[in-house]
Amino acid sequence: MPALYFCATLRPMSISKSIALLAAALFLPLALFAQQDDRYDADRALEISQSAVGKTIGDYELHDHLGAPVRLRSDHAGRPLVISMIFTSCHHVCPQTTKHLATAIEAAREALGTDSFDVVTIGFDVAHDTPIAMGAFARKQGVSEPGWRFLSASKESIEQLSDDLGFIFFPTARGFDHINQSSIITRDGQVYSQVYGVTFELPWLVEPLKELVFNRPSSAGHFVAGLIDRVKLFCTVYDPATGRYRFDNSLFVQMFAGGTFILALVIYLVREIIMARRARKPE
Repeated sequence: MPALYFCATLRPMSISKSIALLAAALFLPLALFAQQDDRYDADRALEISQSAVGKTIGDYELHDHLGAPVRLRSDHAGRPLVISMIFTSCHHVCPQTTKHLATAIEAAREALGTDSFDVVTIGFDVAHDTPIAMGAFARKQGVSEPGWRFLSASKESIEQLSDDLGFIFFPTARGFDHINQSSIITRDGQVYSQVYGVTFELPWLVEPLKELVFNRPSSAGHFVAGLIDRVKLFCTVYDPATGRYRFDNSLFVQMFAGGTFILALVIYLVREIIMARRARKPE
């Protein structure tokens, strides 16, 4: 009711003062919102985000869309993890980001394996991003991938996790200003890489995931398993023509052709040496 109260106090004042006060009442909130918007500096946000690479995230307790507790690190131990931060009342950027991420995740799992890594989307607007809201957001974006959870958290957990990830957000007149990033986390819970943008090139997400997936601790010290992972690492390549990843066996063809040529050359040289020696022997 501040407008009604203000109108009731206009009569004793001069017209000019009344107009000045009215203008202040109307535009002061806008000025305050503008000040809030100015707090977000894109360059500084990027700097903070990059400084988080190498940090270990905490094992925070969150809740899935059914309200069941989820431990961020413990429940995803042993697999790389992709973390995306959104707020559910966003009507444009966050839905678009999530839909594009879903397309990239589908392509990544097609190339790396359906159970090779996990994904979580976390709502950072603690006042509104309840488990029910997160579930509704997932359904609205058409995301039903296995191994992809939509999670809620307490204010304290969001603040601590945001600091771990280098994720910057500020309340504004529109809702929130925030950096658009997806964080790639190692099996041990360290921030390995950041992917930026509402949309992004597929290799920006898949290449770091590929490095983590095909560098499995389980294959360390095992020649065959290690060799298979190295082959997959080098031969799983991005095809710009199709916009997808594929297994490229041309390297094996080249290696076979090269090996065949070297073998033929060695045989030829050995035969020449033998024939030369025979020619020198007296009859």
